[in-house]
Amino acid sequence: MSVTKPHTIYGQPPRELVRFSADAVQLSPLSPGAAACESYAEHSLASAVIYCPPGTLERRYILALILRALDIGGELTALAPNDKGGNRIAKELQSFGCEIVETSKAHHRIVTTKRPRELTLGDAIDGGCFRQVDGLWTQPGIFSWDRLDEGSALLLKHLPTFSGTGADLGCGVGILSAAVLASRDITALTLIDIDRRAVDVARRNITDPRSTFLWADVRSAELPSNLDFLVMNPPFHDAGIEDQSLGQRFIERAAGMLKTGGQCWLTANRHLPYEALLKTHFSQTKLMADENGFKVYASVK
Repeated sequence: MSVTKPHTIYGQPPRELVRFSADAVQLSPLSPGAAACESYAEHSLASAVIYCPPGTLERRYILALILRALDIGGELTALAPNDKGGNRIAKELQSFGCEIVETSKAHHRIVTTKRPRELTLGDAIDGGCFRQVDGLWTQPGIFSWDRLDEGSALLLKHLPTFSGTGADLGCGVGILSAAVLASRDITALTLIDIDRRAVDVARRNITDPRSTFLWADVRSAELPSNLDFLVMNPPFHDAGIEDQSLGQRFIERAAGMLKTGGQCWLTANRHLPYEALLKTHFSQTKLMADENGFKVYASVK
């Protein structure tokens, strides 16, 4: 009995630029509930459309992984904005052994190819896999995957000792959570991130039995409530474009997750207009630090 091989999509490519099946299987780790590219065996996919990420290691990893999973002759369409890696896609696919057709539209580079019988993927897959950096598991593509970002570093300097139940919104690899769990008075901590890879590595980095992990979009998911505290370094970019509404939605959701008297500790770039919104949703808000272009706020529900 023959098995129908799935058509797949990675990310959210603009529909005006590329066609894809309405029932295509989503593979992006930034789409909670999506299938994982890594779970597909060689020659198991019928086709793929990839809205490529901008990072070189991440992009080559995804292209190679999905290309390997395509059936021989299966069509691959890869696209990205010109200034976010789009101008590199053609050469990368050619280096893998593909014959390509390249077009440009709406400041995007669009490359199509068919999976050849033989591939030369080199170190593209190994280059994008999980690895340890400074003793922590991480992976290219996760926010600040190879370094401690300055906002989190500043928040770590000022975090108090918490007690009770809490959550880390946008947990990344788990650096803030590790600091929070140093307190014996913590009873439970939920680590939440929209990136499956972040949740996977945080689970490796944080083995404390008081921790639980949730792959979810903070903006819309059902989240824990009646918490004693929250920590967060909210995102403010969507697909590489600044979107202040992301952090604003994090603040709104945080207020709904806390019990009366619960604390929210937040770090953000100095230019982001969060203070007024914090004062709207919390009874008290205090600026705790302002250094190197970042601020730390402590708010009480």
